[in-house]
Amino acid sequence: MKRSIFLFLITLVCSDLSAASAARIRILNEPLTVDLAQTPSERSLGLMGRKSLPEGTGMLFVYEKPGILSFWMKNTRIPLSIAFFDAGRRLINTVDMDPPQGTHLPIYQSAKPAQYALEVPQGWFESHGIRPSMRFEWETGFSKSCK
Repeated sequence: MKRSIFLFLITLVCSDLSAASAARIRILNEPLTVDLAQTPSERSLGLMGRKSLPEGTGMLFVYEKPGILSFWMKNTRIPLSIAFFDAGRRLINTVDMDPPQGTHLPIYQSAKPAQYALEVPQGWFESHGIRPSMRFEWETGFSKSCK
């Protein structure tokens, strides 16, 4: 009985923490404020329909476990760069993505199994010297113990 109550309380606390919609991360010495996309519906919506993405902001897609991640730019109006990170938050690869022209939707994938994908304004990784093997660190807004 005590164990059941304990597990219920942990679930309750973690569900409240995972409901956070934004977090602060840092790559190298570069801070970013990111919207978190942690559920299937949040991940499928992504940055669709947004007219801009200010410098120093992005969207971090968080998955339960690593896998080959695939993205497209359906209904996305702004040019983006995407970075794929492994379970240890190490950068695998980055790709520039342009808004689609016509009905063709290119697919952008991680080169290896990834657990995180970070979308930022196009060119951000290059202009800040972000390279493969670099890690991102959590500053605020995310509880590792609940994920």
